[in-house]
Amino acid sequence: MIKNLSLSLFVILLLLSCSALKIKKNLTPEDKEFLSTVRYIITKQEKKVFLDLAPSERQPFIEEFWKKRDLTPETEVNEYEEEYLKRVQEAKHLFSGEGGASGWLQDRGRVYVLLGPPEQRETYPRGDNLYGPPKEYWHYGFHVLTFIDYRWNGNYELVESARMLAEISSTQKLLNPEVKPIKVFFDFNLDAKKAAAKEALILISIPYKNIWFSAEGDELKTTLELSLEIFDSAEKKVCQEAKIYPISLAKEKLKEFLGQDYLIKIPVQLDPGDYRVSVTLKNSTEGTKVKRNIALTVQESGQSRGMIVPFSGRRPL
Repeated sequence: MIKNLSLSLFVILLLLSCSALKIKKNLTPEDKEFLSTVRYIITKQEKKVFLDLAPSERQPFIEEFWKKRDLTPETEVNEYEEEYLKRVQEAKHLFSGEGGASGWLQDRGRVYVLLGPPEQRETYPRGDNLYGPPKEYWHYGFHVLTFIDYRWNGNYELVESARMLAEISSTQKLLNPEVKPIKVFFDFNLDAKKAAAKEALILISIPYKNIWFSAEGDELKTTLELSLEIFDSAEKKVCQEAKIYPISLAKEKLKEFLGQDYLIKIPVQLDPGDYRVSVTLKNSTEGTKVKRNIALTVQESGQSRGMIVPFSGRRPL
C-alpha cells in the first residue's frame, strides 16, 4: 500500500510544475558561466532549483548562493567567494593549454580549486624513472597526491587513493552547506467585523497555499481544528467554541485555489465592551498549531471594531 503524501498546496504545485522542466531552459551566457564556475561546490538540489527558476529570479539565487557560504557574514567582503574564484583563475593559468580541456577542469585543477595550492609540488616532466610517464607529486601535510600523464598529452590524471579521494570528498561536503527543503509554514489571519447589535463577526482567513494536505487518489484532504476563546476586559472567559472544518480539493483544480483563502466566519453575541479574542488553529495533516489574538470593541450602536494588538502574531504551539 502506498502511503499518503503530506504536502502543502504550494509545494504540490511546485513539484508538478518542476516535473515538466527536465531541460535547461532560457539559460543566458551568464547563467551558464555561473553553473560552470560552481560545478565543484553546487549541490544537486541547488542546481535543480536554479534550472527551474525563471530567468529573472536567477540573480537573487546567485547572490544567496554565495551569501550562505560566507564564513564571516558580519564583514562586507565574502572571503569564501573571493578565494574560490581566485583559485579557479589560478588553476586556469597554471594548467592552461594542457591536455585539451581547460586546466581548471582537469584533475589537477579540480584538486587545486578544492584543496588550494599544495604545500610542496614535485614535477617530473620526463618521469621519475628512465621509462616512466610525466608525473607530479603534491604534498598536503602527511598526504601525497600523485598525478600521472599517461598519454603524454599534458592531461595529468589523479592516481586514485581511497584515503585521498575521501579527503577531497570531505572537502566538497564542507564547502556545500546543507540545502534545506522548501518549507511552507501554516498560518492564518484573524480579524473582526461589525454585525448587528451585540453581535460581532470573527473572520479567519487561511491562504490555501499554506495549508498542508494528504494526497488520497485524485483528491487532497485535510482537517482544520479550531478553538475560539473570548475574554472580557477583566480577562474572564465569556465565550468558548471548538469546531472542525474538513477540506477536500480535486487535484485538477489546484491552480484555481493557489491565490485564494479558505474563509471561516464565526458570529458571536457580545455585550458592549472591550474583549480579547484568541483563536488557535491546527492543520491536522502537518500537525502545527498556530495561535493568534485580536482586541475587539463592541460599541453600543452595534458597530464592532477589531484590531490586532501588539502581543498578537504567529505563534506555533
